[in-house]
Formats: sequence, structure tokens, C-alpha cells
Amino acid sequence: MNKADIGLIGLAVMGENLAKNIESRGFSVAVYNREPQKVKAFLQRNGGKSFLGASSLQELVGQLKTPRKIMMMIRAGKPVDDVIAQLIPLLSPGDIIIDGGNSHFPDTIRRTKTVEDAGLLYIGTGVSGGEEGALKGPSIMPGGSPKAWPHVKPIFQAIAAKVAGDVPCCDWVGADGAGHFVKMVHNGIEYGDMQLICEAYQLMKTYLGMTADEMHEVFATWNDGVLDSYLIEITRDILAYKDEDGSPIVENILDTAGQKGTGKWTSVAALDEGVPLTLISEAVYARCLSAIKDERVAASKILNGPSPAGKFTGDKAAFIEDIKQALFASKIISYAQGYALLRAAAASYEWNLDFGGIAMLWRGGCIIRSTFLADIKQAFDENPALENLMLAPFFTKALGAAQDGWRRVCAAAMTHGVPVPAFTSALAYYDGYRSARLPANLLQAQRDYFGAHTYERMDAPRGQFFHTNWTGEGGDTAATMYLV
Repeated sequence: MNKADIGLIGLAVMGENLAKNIESRGFSVAVYNREPQKVKAFLQRNGGKSFLGASSLQELVGQLKTPRKIMMMIRAGKPVDDVIAQLIPLLSPGDIIIDGGNSHFPDTIRRTKTVEDAGLLYIGTGVSGGEEGALKGPSIMPGGSPKAWPHVKPIFQAIAAKVAGDVPCCDWVGADGAGHFVKMVHNGIEYGDMQLICEAYQLMKTYLGMTADEMHEVFATWNDGVLDSYLIEITRDILAYKDEDGSPIVENILDTAGQKGTGKWTSVAALDEGVPLTLISEAVYARCLSAIKDERVAASKILNGPSPAGKFTGDKAAFIEDIKQALFASKIISYAQGYALLRAAAASYEWNLDFGGIAMLWRGGCIIRSTFLADIKQAFDENPALENLMLAPFFTKALGAAQDGWRRVCAAAMTHGVPVPAFTSALAYYDGYRSARLPANLLQAQRDYFGAHTYERMDAPRGQFFHTNWTGEGGDTAATMYLV
């Protein structure tokens, strides 16, 4: 019996499309699903191709070449742990289990150890690009057991999206949970990008009074410049799409956004690392606020504020250019914060992340793909130890050129009651980061006043702490110094 190059578990849309992608690149694939009828239907739809069907995990394992490579495309969480537990007794030393779902990176760290302790190898890989990417070429971000990479590299790089020079958007990221961490940050940046675009749309719609067709033209123009990206491209197309009655379909969609948790995970990871991921967190909170639709409708009848409609009387074309600058500058901030989190996590988990290389993984196939990423690659090529993306010459210059329009947009939005939390938090981060002195001196005094938490002094070496008896009654005893 001919044996397959790789096994795939899970035949939902992502699993099915990935299996078809792998087979189309010249590899044979054994497929299994816990519902046997899905395997049967898949084989019927794809007759005459290099697929084998399995009715059990044991049969799947028996259909594979050694070392066996089995990729799970199943729901994150307990189902992954359950399948791993079933596979381990069936496999031999050196066999490889791969999780291609959106698993939380701490789970991948734990699973890597569990699988390696059993004498096997493990890969947790981010796969970005949705249904189309899975079929035609996704961005793939693998991490886990380094010894597994040479065995899966030919398959993964063959099926990944390709950019200029036929370079695959797939390379080894790092040990244990590194691949899923990078995918998580990708999704966090995706949250930020989408929210920024929505705020640009909201300003044009409610403040400038533009129609969907007019906005379509603006986004079409923007997609030919520095904002050229997949998300700008699809926004252009969405704004032109008409419902059955000829009205823009986007205006008939309920304004409550869903989320699957990766944006939240990114914000929580940033809190754990002490990284100010303000823009991406605001994007997560914006989705939460959108979800309380009934409360917002009720509040709109009670809470007063300026009405943005009909308020604009200036140069519309100039203000649209300002919105473009605000969008571009805020996008830089989103990536700067995402990369700051990657840098902090690399130190915490001892991952040797290639920051410029990660930008290349995102150049094609994934949701945040854009020409902008080449500038990030160049920034890290020029300075691998770059502390913050804003400090790279290209981005420093871009932020300087954009900030006048950015500030005008934020000021107008706040004056006229248009909520733009991502634009404004991005600007606040920029202003905070460029401030040599922030008011945290007063904050430290407050902490020392009510809790004797101590403070450092401007005229003393760093690491030397002081306490003041602010009331004359508190004494000289200070609290133990610790940071969380």
C-alpha cells in the first residue's frame, strides 16, 4: 500500500482547503475526521487525487510514511489535548504532531513538553489567510520542537504564499510556543488595523457626510499608495457592494462586532509583559462596546453630545488627506506596539525571534499583508537591536510628516463627538513615548503617601529608593519594594 506524506485531522473548511493545497503541491495526504461521513464526502468530491481516507486515528497512523507527520486542524482548547492524548500511544519516537489551529501560546508551550517527554516532536503553527489562504497559500508561522522543522519544511514552504522572488511566507519562528505567539500578535495587529480603518470610515460617513460610493473611491486611491494592503483593498470592495435593493450592503449590517479571543490574548500578554499595547487593546474594547448595542441605543436617547452630521464646512479633500495621514501614522503605532510585545516575549521565553523575518512571513497570504511590511524588514536589517519601530529613520520621518494631519483629525473627532479610540490612543502613545518626563513622579509620591511604596530620586542613582513621612505621623518604615 502506498503511504501518505502527511496526515490531516479535521475537515472543516480550513482543514479541507489545506489538505487540497498540500495535495496540489505534489504531496499525498491521509485525512481523518471524527465524523466518518465527512471523510467519505471529501473523498467523493476529490476523486482521482492523492488522498487516503481513514476511519480511525489508528488507521490514519498506519497510512503514513515515517517519521509520521500528523496535522490537526481542529478547534483550539480541550479538543487538541484530547487528540494528542489519543495519538501519543499510537506513534513512534521521532513522529511529529502538528497543531495548525489558533491555540493559545501557553497551551503550546505545555503541549510541546508533554509530547517531547513522550519521545515525539511537536509543532504549534500559526496559519493565517482564512479559507482562501488555506487553499491557495497562507502565511505559516511554525514553532515547537526544532528537530521537527526539517521534516515539515518542504511541505510547509511549498504550500505557503509566495512573494517577490518566489520567497515562501513561511519559516521557523522558534521553540515551543513561539509560532503561536507570533500568530497571536499578528491577530492583535489585525484587530488594530481593522479598527483604524473603521474609524476612518466613520469620520468620512458621519462627519464629512460622504456616501459609500464616495468612500469607495477614496479607499481605491489609498490602495495605490503607502496604505496599499489587503484590508484597504477589501474595504474598497465592500463599500462598492450593493444589496438587492441597490443600497450599500455595508449600511444594512448590524453594528455589533464578533471576536474569537486572539485580540484579548494579545492584550493580556502585553499586561503580563508590562508592554503598553494601548491601540490594540482599544481595538479589542471597541468590539466589546459595539456588542452592547441595546445599551448604546438607549443611551443615545439620554446622553447629550455634539452632532457630527452637517458640521463640516472646510476643505473636504484636505481633511480626507488628514484622515489618510492619521491612518498611516496610527498603523505605524500598531506595529510598533506589536513588535515591542514580540521583543519583550522573546526575552521572557528565551526565543531567538527574527523580527525582520517575521515581517516577511506576513508579506503574503495573511490578513495584514501589505507593502508596509518591507519597510519593517529594512528597519530590522539596519538595526537588529531596534528597541521601538518608531525610532527607525523611515518611521521617524513618516510620523513627523503625518502628525499635523493626525492631530487635526483627533481634535475634530473629539470636538464633534465622533469616537475614534484607536486614532487617539495611538497619538497619546506617540506623545507619551517621546516625552522625556511624564507625571509618574506625582504618581509615585501618591503611592508612597498612602502605602509607603517608596520612590527613586532624580538626584540619586537608579535602584536607590526613598520614603517620605508625608504627614509626620507615618514613621520611617517603608513597604518592601517589588514590581509586578
